[in-house]
Amino acid sequence: MLEIRNLGLDGVLEIVPKRFGDDRGFFSETYNAARFSEAGIDLVFVQDNHSLSAAKGVVRGLHYQLSPRAQDKLVRVIRGSIIDVAVDIRKGSPTFGKWVALELSAQKWNQILVPKGFAHGFMTLEENTEVIYKVTDYYSPEHDRSIRFDDPQIGIEWPIPSDQIQLSDKDRSAPSLADAETFIF
Repeated sequence: MLEIRNLGLDGVLEIVPKRFGDDRGFFSETYNAARFSEAGIDLVFVQDNHSLSAAKGVVRGLHYQLSPRAQDKLVRVIRGSIIDVAVDIRKGSPTFGKWVALELSAQKWNQILVPKGFAHGFMTLEENTEVIYKVTDYYSPEHDRSIRFDDPQIGIEWPIPSDQIQLSDKDRSAPSLADAETFIF
């Protein structure tokens, strides 16, 4: 059983799988292809990714892959919490450049589905946060792209001040949305 909520941008969904608990702990089906298909989500995931961010305030993103290697992503947190962001980068879309954020946490047990055509990133809200996500295509360095997390054209409202954020060199040197290769809608 899945609880699904539309987050206001085309195809970006919050998904909360059911947890069954007792005095031993809990059990949860975090992904079941048949149940997702019944809910209208017909995706084939081919790769799982797992990241650990040791510090609070780590930003990873905004990342995406260009067609034909674009990826849908199903993201969840297994320890800690994050603010997860999806940005519409489909030129011609009525919501181009718009973003949505969702707090994901191990405690909330929620997930976000980020479809192709959206840049994705997150900020850790706790130390030692672990994020796992499924993708519908394999990592392709030649199709891998990024956009600045603090691009003023997008205007994401991150909860931790810029001077307390940790970035990779790749993310620090990412182009603005205006200068990035994006999708045609």
